[in-house]
Amino acid sequence: MTPDELKRAIAGGLECEHLDVVGDGRHFQAVVVSRAFEGLAKVRRHQLVYGALGDRMREDVHALSMQTLTPAEWSRARDEAS
Repeated sequence: MTPDELKRAIAGGLECEHLDVVGDGRHFQAVVVSRAFEGLAKVRRHQLVYGALGDRMREDVHALSMQTLTPAEWSRARDEAS
């Protein structure tokens, strides 16, 4: 699996405002920004991403590290970085 394939899989199951995925084919890092995360705990946000990936998490992805943010959190994080 490539980072682009993983990105398409996440976007296919979860509406994202921003989505970035990097990785080596087995280990991936993702930044996922979605309104669906509003009011949810970190664990529940991750469950939504895992749900979007379905069986790919068991079959194609060995490890996925992710940062899950609401659009407001993403905006604040970008402002703090600049």
